[in-house]
Amino acid sequence: MGLVIKEKEFVIPGDVIAEGIDYLPASGVFREKDKIIAEQIGIVNVDNRLIKLIPLTGIYRPRIGDVVIGQVVNISFNGWSVDIGFSNLALLNVRDATSEFIERKSDLSRYFDFDDYIVAKISNVGKGNLIDLTMKGHGLMKLHDGMLMDVNSSKGPRIIGKQGSMINLLKSLTNCMIQVGQNGKVWISGDNCEKLIEAIRLIERESHISGLTEKIEKLLGGSPGGSPGGSLGGRGLEGRDDVQ
Repeated sequence: MGLVIKEKEFVIPGDVIAEGIDYLPASGVFREKDKIIAEQIGIVNVDNRLIKLIPLTGIYRPRIGDVVIGQVVNISFNGWSVDIGFSNLALLNVRDATSEFIERKSDLSRYFDFDDYIVAKISNVGKGNLIDLTMKGHGLMKLHDGMLMDVNSSKGPRIIGKQGSMINLLKSLTNCMIQVGQNGKVWISGDNCEKLIEAIRLIERESHISGLTEKIEKLLGGSPGGSPGGSLGGRGLEGRDDVQ
């Protein structure tokens, strides 16, 4: 009794991943009697006693608590509309944008202007997938300079790695800043980040293959030893159970 399929192995719906009561089901799996069974295509991830699947593909589905990277696309009297890569725009209300008091009829572009990129947290997902954001919290900010990459949202956890291991490796070997949103947006900034872009694409292509860390080290020129690169600190964004 125990794991039937090892961690990082590929499964399809109906595959029995574990037997017995030693493990608990999380996202992408379900329990049937004493078995934990895959309900989607993905890669097995075991975190202590929790078994979950990291989907190989998929459209981003917003959830409360997700930390996302979005672009301001409209400004109204009561806040900002933000594109987070979902079918609906998200709303950042004035009251959730800052702890600073904002007077009525203020020029809101002073805070966040058209085309600005922000790191925000989803505070609510209502009926009809109406999404509310907040900027109140640690690590939530407006992003300056740098560039934005789009990756499959299911690959974000692999870019971050367990307890931030992969993202810390990337920043250490490139001295670039990196921010990963759970909506498949990756922000990077720094000098000569071409290798970092190449490494992220490699992770995206081969996230399910063992030995990926060694490939990244080889691509970037050795084992980690540099210092973190900048104010974003190379942090990954926590929140979803498929992160880390």
